[in-house]
Amino acid sequence: MFPCTQIILCRVEKGPLNCSEELAAVEGWEPLTHPEGALFFYRSRKRIFTDADVRDPAISLEINKAVEMAYEGARKAKIVLGPSVELALELIAEANKKNWGYYFVDHDRRVIFWFEDYESPHLMNNVRGVERKSHIKYALDSQYWRHIELFPNKRILPEDIVVTLKEIVMHAHTENITSETCLAPFASSEVASMLGLVDHLKGSTNKEREHSVWIAARSMRLFCNAKFVNFCGQPGARLDVDQSLYGEHDTRLNKIILRIMNVILFGSPVAQSKAIHRIWVDETIVQPRWKDFIDRMITEWNGYTIFSTVMLAVDISFLAVPAMATQTAAIALTYLSCLCALGSLVVSLVLAGQVNDSRRGSAADVASFMVGILQSMFGLESLALMLSLPFALLIWGMAFFAGALSTLIFRTSSVVVISIASPIWVAVFVLAMWPVLTANNIHISRLRSWIIEQASSQAVEPIFGV
Repeated sequence: MFPCTQIILCRVEKGPLNCSEELAAVEGWEPLTHPEGALFFYRSRKRIFTDADVRDPAISLEINKAVEMAYEGARKAKIVLGPSVELALELIAEANKKNWGYYFVDHDRRVIFWFEDYESPHLMNNVRGVERKSHIKYALDSQYWRHIELFPNKRILPEDIVVTLKEIVMHAHTENITSETCLAPFASSEVASMLGLVDHLKGSTNKEREHSVWIAARSMRLFCNAKFVNFCGQPGARLDVDQSLYGEHDTRLNKIILRIMNVILFGSPVAQSKAIHRIWVDETIVQPRWKDFIDRMITEWNGYTIFSTVMLAVDISFLAVPAMATQTAAIALTYLSCLCALGSLVVSLVLAGQVNDSRRGSAADVASFMVGILQSMFGLESLALMLSLPFALLIWGMAFFAGALSTLIFRTSSVVVISIASPIWVAVFVLAMWPVLTANNIHISRLRSWIIEQASSQAVEPIFGV
C-alpha cells in the first residue's frame, strides 16, 4: 500500500512491472549490470564491452566507427585475433573533445594488448627500473584482471583460477604468520578472511556467476600488482617489505638543524623517522603497516590529550599556592609548563583530526599524501618532527613544572626539608634519565670502561731519557 500523500514520487503502471523494453538489446548491444551497480553494454558477436551508453544514437554511431578502427588497426599490425579475444572501448571526454580509448584482451594468455606500441605511467604504477618483458607481464596480468573486474558478466569462473588464488592466499597467510616482513598487500586478519572466502568460490567454478568472477578478479589483480611492484622473478627481487631496491634510505638526521631538533624533542624524531621509513619503501606505501601505524598514533594522541589536560590542571592549581606569590622564577616556569601542555593538547587534537578517512583509505591516497610531504624542506623528516611534537611538548611541560616545583622547594623551605628533598630529587632525576640514556645506547658501564681506557693510556705513555 502507498501512504496517503500529496507528493507523487513516481508512477507505477498497473499489473506486473515489465522492464523487457529497457533491458532489450540495442543494435546488438546487450545492457548488463555490474555487481557494484554500474551499467555497461556487451556485443556478443565480436565480444566487445563498453561503459558508454550506446542507446544514444550519436554514441552508437561513434562506437561503431571506433570498433572498425580498432579491428582495422589490428589487421594492419598483422595481429591475429583469436576467438577468445575481447575488445574494450571507453569514451574519454576532455576539454570539449571526445576520444575513444581501447584495448584488446587475450583470454588464452590472460593479458591485454594494443595494435601499436603503448606507453603509460599508469600502467607502470610509478615503478622505476622496469626493463624486462617478464616483469612487464605482471603489470599486464594485473590489468587483465582489472578488465575482468570491470566486466565480470557473461563469463565463467575457471577452476584453475580458484585453485591458483587459494594457493596464493594460503602462502600469504602463512607468510603473515611466520614473518614480520611479509610482502602480502593485506594484513593477517584480512588474509584469513580471504582464505575462507576463496573456499566458497569452489561452488561457482565453470559457471556464469558474475559476483564470484568479480571476487576472484579483484583478488588476483591485487596480488599480481604486488608481484609487479616487488619485481617478482627479476634479479634483485624484493623479498622483504623493508627491502629497498633503489638504495638504502638514510635514517640519520644528517642536517645540523635536524640533529638539534632531535635533541630538543628528546629523540622522538629518530624513532618516528624509523617508523615512517618502515611504511614508505621506495616511494611505495606499505598499506597494512600504514593502518597499524595510524591506529597506534591515534591511541598515543588520545593518551597525550589526557596527560596534557591533567598537566594544565596541575599547573593552574600550582599557581594558586600562596607561597608562589613572591616566586617570580617559579611562576615563569609554571607559565612555560602551561604553554607546553596546551601546545601538546592542541597539536594532538589537530593531528588526530587530520587523520581522516582519506588518509586511512586507499594506498593511492596515502601515497599522494606522502609525496606531498616529500616536497617540504626536510622531506619525510618533517613528518617525523611533526609527529614528535605532542610527546616532546608534554615532556617539556613536565620538565618546566619540575623546575618550578624545585625552585619553590629550595627557595622557601627550611634546611631540614631541603636536606631531605635533595637526595630524593637527585634519585628521581637519575631514574627518570635512565630510560632516556638507555634508549640512546648510553650506559654507565660503557662510561666506566671509557674512563679506565683513558687512564690506562695515560699511565703507559713512553718515557724518553738521555
